[in-house]
Amino acid sequence: MLVPEISLTPQTVDRFISRFGEDKIAVLHSKLSIGERYDQWNKIKKGQAKIVIGARSAIFAPIDNLGLIVIDEEHDSSYKSETTPKYNAKEVATYIAKQNNICLVLGSATPDIETYYKAQKQEVELLELKHRANNSSLPDVEIVDLREEMLSGNKSMISKKLYNEIEKNIQNKKQTILFLNRRGFSTFVMCRDCGYTVKCKNCDITLTYHSNTNKLKCHYCGYETNAVTICPECKSHNIRYFGTGTQKLEAEINKMFPNARTIRMDVDTVNRKNSHEEILNKFKNDSIDILIGTQMVVKGHHFPNVTLVGVIAADGSLNIDDFRANEKTFQILTQVAGRAGRGESRGKVIIQTYNPDNFSIECSKKQDYNLFYETEIKLRKQLKYPPFCDIITIGVSATNEETTIKVIKKLHNYLKQRIKTENIGVLLYSPLPAPIDKIKNKYRWRMIIKCKFGEDIIEFINNMLEEYNKYEIPKKEDARINIALNPANMN
Repeated sequence: MLVPEISLTPQTVDRFISRFGEDKIAVLHSKLSIGERYDQWNKIKKGQAKIVIGARSAIFAPIDNLGLIVIDEEHDSSYKSETTPKYNAKEVATYIAKQNNICLVLGSATPDIETYYKAQKQEVELLELKHRANNSSLPDVEIVDLREEMLSGNKSMISKKLYNEIEKNIQNKKQTILFLNRRGFSTFVMCRDCGYTVKCKNCDITLTYHSNTNKLKCHYCGYETNAVTICPECKSHNIRYFGTGTQKLEAEINKMFPNARTIRMDVDTVNRKNSHEEILNKFKNDSIDILIGTQMVVKGHHFPNVTLVGVIAADGSLNIDDFRANEKTFQILTQVAGRAGRGESRGKVIIQTYNPDNFSIECSKKQDYNLFYETEIKLRKQLKYPPFCDIITIGVSATNEETTIKVIKKLHNYLKQRIKTENIGVLLYSPLPAPIDKIKNKYRWRMIIKCKFGEDIIEFINNMLEEYNKYEIPKKEDARINIALNPANMN
């Protein structure tokens, strides 16, 4: 049994223990100590555990006589590892299931577009649950146009509508979840005189301010430095902190509702052992009124007393350089909306956005996956995106920018010639800087190939790389080539 987040393992384990007993359950994930992981691994290897629950790496558990694989929230991008060794747990699971002739169950309220397309083509069997558990009603969803809030003079991150609903919820002794997929206090720091923004010295990304430590941090490489009060460029004192993260949201909520019991769940608050469980247990036991969190709070959690969910900024995932932007937006909004009204009381969801007319947000309001799918699949077909083709990204990174550009242009020309000579049916695009063109002191460029992935493409790419690495890249250059098939994100 695979789950997308480590934070989901405790409640999943509890459910399985209640049905099958503790002795038959093993748990595998990266937050276990080496000793704990060894004990769990041995328990599985000796056949004592009949059920293994964990995050993506649990797919490699040494299970004999495997009979069933279940992947919960199969649409989640966390099943694909973006670090070495790179693998997609769904693909590994599919291979294992075929090799062992066993059933693979992919579960989601918002399936991956490619998965649902296969179901429509009857390549996989589609089973649908038409009603929520306990026959509870879907929550009422309301869209708040933040442009109108600004025009009315409300510059707070909490709209008047959401404020009133939170207040009502507290009075009724019901719980609230507030979702904001950005951690920290302020997302960037800028000088209002010269426009200088404080960036990471290792990455082409602005530093995020964390108020609890008074530090500026990079969420890509971990670099941190002291908060600034004077502009490093023009020495002006007109430094301002912009943007909103979960820390700032927490501070504002505490000011607005001083008597409410509030807790925050993000990477910064769950870095201790068992901190996931502690936070979730507090909320589950009704000792917390308002849970503020990132995507950790979105998926799979069951809190019967939650009757209100507020989405602070629905636009974040729309503004990314990724063909899946609409899909990711719909999925995350629909998933977080699903946390409301799971008990006896009907739920309400308030989605705050500057783009109320975007079709993914409109479909989220209606909680209509089929409508979203039909709209999105037409766009994918017109633009030749998966599932109608495969995308291969070929990236080059190096500590020297000139080296990066030189290598990827040579590689592009080499590929272009090979494709022409061998008449390979692919579409090759010109190289461009990656959306984040520097991470961990590595300059990054990439090019994209659109094709139908198969054995011929695998052979072509392998032969190309072997020959290119052998003859075209001087040993003194530290350039590294990375290849990804249908990457989970396009950054």
